[in-house]
Amino acid sequence: MRETFEETGVHASIVAKLGDVRYVYTWEGERVFKIVTFYLARARGGRIGTLRPGMDVEVAEARWLLLENAPRLLAYTGERDMAAKALEVLAADPL
Repeated sequence: MRETFEETGVHASIVAKLGDVRYVYTWEGERVFKIVTFYLARARGGRIGTLRPGMDVEVAEARWLLLENAPRLLAYTGERDMAAKALEVLAADPL
């Protein structure tokens, strides 16, 4: 949840783990293997986009979007898949 706050400005609590996305990229000639874990979380406070100085190196923009629109708006397949999974979790148990 620390990472969520640092990269979005929002305090949140975990509702459910959605899954992992694995990918490989090249950085300065080296292959990097990365695993990103996605969670469904409930916002508890803070303000979206209020980032600490220096976080612009990691975050270009933080903003809200409707979860229903996320599978078509997100840039990467893994992110779209996780948004679809979040919709499935919420359909089964709307919290």
